[in-house]
Amino acid sequence: MRDYDLVVFGGVGIDTIVRVPVLPLPMADSIHVPAVRDFVAHTGNGVALGSHALGRATHLVDFVGDDPQAALIHARYRERGLGFTYVIHPSGTRRSVNLVDPSGRRLSLYDGRHPDTLRMERALYLPLLERTRHAHFSIMPWARELYDDAQALGVTVSTDLHDWDGRNPYYDDFALRSDVVFMSTAAMGSRYEDIMRAILDKGRAQVVVATMGSEGSCYMTRAQQMLVYQPCAGLGRDIIDSNGAGDAFSSAFLAGYADQLPVAQCMRMGAIAGEYACGFEGTAEAFLTRAAMEELMLAAATPAARSVVVE
Repeated sequence: MRDYDLVVFGGVGIDTIVRVPVLPLPMADSIHVPAVRDFVAHTGNGVALGSHALGRATHLVDFVGDDPQAALIHARYRERGLGFTYVIHPSGTRRSVNLVDPSGRRLSLYDGRHPDTLRMERALYLPLLERTRHAHFSIMPWARELYDDAQALGVTVSTDLHDWDGRNPYYDDFALRSDVVFMSTAAMGSRYEDIMRAILDKGRAQVVVATMGSEGSCYMTRAQQMLVYQPCAGLGRDIIDSNGAGDAFSSAFLAGYADQLPVAQCMRMGAIAGEYACGFEGTAEAFLTRAAMEELMLAAATPAARSVVVE
């Protein structure tokens, strides 16, 4: 029985947020900053909590440590009511130190700490794949091993390539074996359109979505290989912290996509969720409920998407 709408595989950790006066930082022996805080975070966590807040039956599975950071994660999921299957690994729980400037921009110093040879036992992950309608694979080395089983079961898969440059071969399996691909244009420069088209041409994706920070986002589908731009949502909220905005975008997009809404409407949902997340300090601290999303979809002054036809 497929009783989960979404199972997220991998991607939980702790973000230590340091608010800094400017990025990049000047060379100095010390810089005084406001209170440094820890948040339950990382990409899979954000997608799972965002999906859960939207009322979707969601579960998360990952490796964590037996440490104070894992204790924060367990407490957060008990508080939110998110199901969590985990394996304890002696390397500990992943961490990041994120430097955030007054405009909300961030620089993340990522401590993945788990060995690349780490693998999740099939007896643990397979029953979860069998119970879900859709799976989201974080770009962990062990998650790439799950594609064969997902496709044999007919489970669609999404992934987020984050700041991939379009060249690093580590990302190829995720880019070419997922049905829905999210990515950031941050490291791609002007090549993002060619990279999106290559993913569609070489892989199995039905839609590729690229987030572009303050410039909005864009998408391309297999059915209509035309680049379509989606402006920011225009919620009129102050931007406090961009940590987790992309994960909020992905969770809202996937909720609409699961409901078979038009991709343009899924993009609006993503834009609203991503911008809403930027109004809070920390990572994955606040998400829209389905009722709040519907209200903002009606009220938000989101400009219409703009298509660009490339000959």
